[in-house]
Amino acid sequence: MFPWNLFPFNKDMKNPPHQMKPEDIDKYVRSIMGQMFPQSMHGMNGTHDFMKGFHTAAPGAGQPGSEPLNASVFETHDYVFVRFPVKNDDWLKEMKLYHTSNQMIIEHIPGKDDKHIITLPAIVRKKGSSASCKEGYMEIKIPKNIDMQFSEIDVTEIL
Repeated sequence: MFPWNLFPFNKDMKNPPHQMKPEDIDKYVRSIMGQMFPQSMHGMNGTHDFMKGFHTAAPGAGQPGSEPLNASVFETHDYVFVRFPVKNDDWLKEMKLYHTSNQMIIEHIPGKDDKHIITLPAIVRKKGSSASCKEGYMEIKIPKNIDMQFSEIDVTEIL
């Protein structure tokens, strides 16, 4: 049973939630939100200064201000492919390619300080990757990791 005498709206309010006034609930929520967020955030229309330092890593996303890579990522039954246009033959000498189990990292293109992180659609293996450049496109082929280790979870019934 919920201790209604501790409910924060009114000290004399002991009615269940379906008998409460929506205005009281709205007023309480607004006052709590006003205490939780600083005054500088009130009245923000589309500008989110508090989110300045956060960046999402979308496919092909790089550092702020860098040129987008325009990479496409797709998977087959056995492989994950990452393709992007190579605009300059010097890129082939400068670029560094890395991958983790779920991300592709491309460094030093188009500029020396640029870094692009691409989230892969599936978990991939550490070994067996290959990259080739044909007709102005870099194609990276990474074998998928098929995890066949199943763990059974015991379901118990509590009466």
